[in-house]
Amino acid sequence: MNTLTTYYKTPIGTAEIIGDDQGIQSVSVLDQDIETSENTPEFAQECVQQLDEYFAGNRTNFNLKLNPQGTDFQQSVWRELLNIPFGKTRTYLEQTKKIGDPKAIRAVASANGKNPIWIIIPCHRVIGSDGSLTGYAGGIWRKKWLLEHESPVKQQSLF
Repeated sequence: MNTLTTYYKTPIGTAEIIGDDQGIQSVSVLDQDIETSENTPEFAQECVQQLDEYFAGNRTNFNLKLNPQGTDFQQSVWRELLNIPFGKTRTYLEQTKKIGDPKAIRAVASANGKNPIWIIIPCHRVIGSDGSLTGYAGGIWRKKWLLEHESPVKQQSLF
């Protein structure tokens, strides 16, 4: 089965969606501005619709056929990321304990960094033990934007 690629504009960059009939293999954010694909492949149509709903504030969970490619350990880390509720965060240490090996914090952080499915597998919800927004492949400013977007308490600007 040939993998297909589609592009979709989000409020924080162009998403590149790659997959096939077996599911979404990758959703990544690009720094370059690419026009939204005119013909979205069937496997990606539901993904684009659900991302639209997410960015509009009308979706807190995704229901998509995912097929990320990685090692067994990476797959276990990514599965655990799916358990972090919308609007919540978890520290790398908490994430490591959920996996069952508190000493594997660097390996868990590395697997988070290799997460191929942006937003849908929510690695942006993992933060440092001190609350810092450490490491994010899409850029710390995007991680901050996503966490604020998901925050149950919307901050009002004073000015």
